[in-house]
Amino acid sequence: MTWKPELEELAARRRMAEAMGGADKVQRQHDRGKMDARARIAGLVDQNSFREIGKIAGRGEYDAQGKLVHSAPSNLIFGRANIDARPVVASADDFTVRGGAADAALHRKFVQCEKMAHDMGLPMIRMIDGTGGGGSVKSLEDMGYTYVPMVPGWDDIMRNLESVPVVALALGPTAGLGAARVCMSHYSIMVKGLSQMFAAGPAVAAAIGETVDKEGLGGSEIHTRNGVVDEEVASEAEAFAYARAFLSYLPSAVGQQAPRHDNHDPIDRRDEKLRDIVPKDPGQVYSMRSVMESVFDRQSVFEMGRRWGRAAITAFARLDGWPVAVVASDPSYLGGSWEALTSQKVKRFAELADRFGLPVIHLVDNPGFMIGTEAEKAGTIRHGVEAMNAIYSASIPWCSVIIRRAYGIAGSAMSNAERFQYRFAWPSGDWGSLPISGGLEVAYKAELEASDDPRAKLAEIKARLDAVTSPFRTAEKFAVEDIIDPADTRGLLCEFADLAWRKLAGANR
Repeated sequence: MTWKPELEELAARRRMAEAMGGADKVQRQHDRGKMDARARIAGLVDQNSFREIGKIAGRGEYDAQGKLVHSAPSNLIFGRANIDARPVVASADDFTVRGGAADAALHRKFVQCEKMAHDMGLPMIRMIDGTGGGGSVKSLEDMGYTYVPMVPGWDDIMRNLESVPVVALALGPTAGLGAARVCMSHYSIMVKGLSQMFAAGPAVAAAIGETVDKEGLGGSEIHTRNGVVDEEVASEAEAFAYARAFLSYLPSAVGQQAPRHDNHDPIDRRDEKLRDIVPKDPGQVYSMRSVMESVFDRQSVFEMGRRWGRAAITAFARLDGWPVAVVASDPSYLGGSWEALTSQKVKRFAELADRFGLPVIHLVDNPGFMIGTEAEKAGTIRHGVEAMNAIYSASIPWCSVIIRRAYGIAGSAMSNAERFQYRFAWPSGDWGSLPISGGLEVAYKAELEASDDPRAKLAEIKARLDAVTSPFRTAEKFAVEDIIDPADTRGLLCEFADLAWRKLAGANR
């Protein structure tokens, strides 16, 4: 007596699982320009590092003697893998098995996948392709009953957001629960032309009188500009590269330390071009991204959410190899004024940095919250205050560099003013409760009306105030800590990163 028959059955079941939904359906997946689930996992993780869990789980068909005839696999594939030699939980929906619908899945497998991430302290990666919900209306007849909606394991999905990095890749049409799982992540990606997301698809939208295709209803052009999804890429391979890059800046779990990379960029490198990058004319713009490329380690800047909330740039970067989170104003969009979407973006990013213990560099050029009727209709002040609250609530080391403007409540959201201000200002610094240029005529109305030459009088008043508003007057009163030569910015930020990570290393012991 041997166990050979059982081992042969195990091998047969594994082969059936590897066939996924069958050759025809796998080919149909490829014909749509999409990789199959197993190829996606192989393309994402380090070579030969994936160990599948629950591979033979599915639905077996048996003959009259109880012998296995066929096993249809679950449409969720997951397991332990490595990315850059660090362990992760990698999962992929298999669209070839009933379009990724939950009625073809095993709920316990879905739940165990999510539990593994937070229980073992491993980053969670979801590659989502399908509805992931309750299946089709037709399946109700097969079941013989309907049910009150619930999502098994949603507590685990929420717990993962609080404990480990979560990345979601939308790699096909995703509706209902599939779309929700994309949103429940720290970083999400769509492939242009391949991915769509919606609460319900075009056929359901037609019931409310809308005739629209999948791309028009929920393509990446929509969701990477409204803040639902962070990144739009051109291919699945590019999506895998972005996911790996995002994870490279973060620890594997809350309370652990993010990895430091080798640095070959001198920390004392000075860039004298920064001395002239900010125009003297306050109405002219400049490239904040050029400033970032100059002061951080070369080729280390990884931007997140570039297409939405565009008045603020949120990114990861490195200083002497140490990862940092970066918030930076973008004066080329709305002059850098924070509107509702920008405020939401800053809030989310500040909370992400604080949760995973990344020091923050804030490059400031903020003329204030966006004003006007549309800004008021969008509830800008409420969203702006919530962003400010997230910044004030952050406990990680925080360094601000005032590049140019810092006005009003939005300007004061550069950092928590109640903490030690690790802060530098460039000589181009321009700050106050409101821009002087916007209030001169009102503040000096009587003086201007009494003048024989109001235009000349206005110029005289402006010249007087220009002297008073010099950043050196502020530094003289120690109301700003240091004014620096812009060329020295990199070295000072590397010094901050060293001190910040010394503190964080002690906190993580």
